Amino acid sequence: MKKIFHKISTFSLALLVLLSTVSFTVESHYCGDILVDSSFFGDVETCGMEVHNHLPSTECDISKKDCCNDVEVIVEGQDDLKMSFHTLDKVQQVFVAAFFYSYINLFEGLDENIIPFKDYNPPFLIRDIQKLHETYLI
Repeated sequence: MKKIFHKISTFSLALLVLLSTVSFTVESHYCGDILVDSSFFGDVETCGMEVHNHLPSTECDISKKDCCNDVEVIVEGQDDLKMSFHTLDKVQQVFVAAFFYSYINLFEGLDENIIPFKDYNPPFLIRDIQKLHETYLI
């Protein structure tokens, strides 16, 4: 169970780092109030109703108002992910070091059952206290 939880948390943190660093652009083409096309990776297709002024500037003309517009939404990812340990003050450094030390040792188990007094003999019994006072646990 511990290994499964560890793998799930590792995968979710890696996914979080990946999604926070990815930047992308969404381009959309509107004709009036109607969405004609949107694209994540390439250029958007237009509806063909854009007004092109190919006439020389010396001629007088009345140009039509363009009803189409392109909207570009840019989502920028995070570039600076590494926070330096030296920018923390002394109290924060001690807290981080103590937290990591206690967290790492939290899940560490003992390999065998260690009995610290197994090499020592019990003290010699001079008098049996229970027999002397005739007190017995039943």
